[in-house]
Parts: sequence; structure tokens; C-alpha cells
Amino acid sequence: MFQFFKRVQTYVESELNAALDKAEDPVKMLDQFMRDMALDIREAETAVAKQLANEKILKKKYDDASSMAEKRQQQAVEAVEAGNEDLARRALEDKQNHVVQANSMKEAHERAASDSAVLREKLAEMKREYEQMQIKKDSLKARAESAKTRTKINRTMSSVGSDESRQGFERMEEKVMHLEAEAETSEDMRSGSRSLDDEFEDLKKSSSVDNELAALKKQLGKE
Repeated sequence: MFQFFKRVQTYVESELNAALDKAEDPVKMLDQFMRDMALDIREAETAVAKQLANEKILKKKYDDASSMAEKRQQQAVEAVEAGNEDLARRALEDKQNHVVQANSMKEAHERAASDSAVLREKLAEMKREYEQMQIKKDSLKARAESAKTRTKINRTMSSVGSDESRQGFERMEEKVMHLEAEAETSEDMRSGSRSLDDEFEDLKKSSSVDNELAALKKQLGKE
């Protein structure tokens, strides 16, 4: 369990650049690494809890055996004082059994307590490393997002003024010029398609103006 946690951490430290080179999403990968670490910590917490429970059970067995040994010792004393050696002998025999059991439980409990202390320290170390990796992950995610933004902006800027964009602009300019030429042509065609009636109407207007001008000059003596 602890070795796997170390392996995940080492992968995060040493393989991130390689993953980036493969165009993998670093943000998603970092989130996955943290989920794996969190799962390792939960498994470690379960293991530590079981170890602590086992330690408590062994301690209780040791205490019970020690208590019974003391009880049988006191009963043996009472039996001797009462003159009942047989009862005293049986009490001492049972006492010896409890002493053996107590010694065995004491040794087992001490080993369990030592193992619990090691596991608790390992768990605390895992949590400290997880917190450090969390801070580092946030920093790496921010750097990754910044890098992606810069790349997007650079690509956008590099496309501005490119041959493709310039050619597209020139095509639009030519199209506008063509539309303007069509408009001028349609106006010329309209002026060239006047009917005879239109021309005679203009002639009448011109004659009317000429007559009015001649009358005005005569009035003013400017003929």
C-alpha cells in the first residue's frame, strides 16, 4: 500500500513531462494522480484502524490474564491460611497458566503497539506528501492552463496576416469592385434605353425654357 503510494508520487514527479510530450491533458492526469493518492490514504487509514483495534484486543487479553494471575495468587494465600493445601495448589497451577498467557499477550501487544506506531507515522507522512502534492498540483494546473492560453493566442496571432487571410481579403475586395462595376453598367444601360417619348418630353421642356428666356431678355432690352 505504502509502496504503491510512493510509486504514484514518483510517477507524478518524473513522468509528467513525458506525458505532456504525448499531448495528454496534464490537468486531467494530475486530477487522476490525486484521486489515486487519496484512495491509497483511505486504504492506509483502514489498515491503521485494524492494527489499532488488534493492539487494543491484545492489551485487553494481557490485562485479563494478569488480573487472573493476581486473583489466583490471592486465592492461594487464602487457601493456605484456611489450611486447604489442595485448593491452594490448584489456584497456583491456574495462576501459572495465566502468567504464561499474560507473558505471551504482553509480547504480542508490544509488537502490535510498535507496528501501530510505525503505521501511524507512515500514514501521517502520506498525508503530508499528499498536501504537498495538492499544492504542487494546483501550481501545475495553473501553469498548464496558462501555457494552453498562450498557445491559443499565438496560433490566432500567427494566422492574422497569413497568406490565406490576405488572399481571402483580396478576393472580397475584387468582389466589391465587381459589384460596383455592375452597378455603373446598369446605370449606363438605363440611360441608354430611353424611349422616343422621353426624348420628346425633354425637347418640350427645353423649348419652354428657351421661350421664357427670350421673353425675359426682350423685357429687359437685352436682345
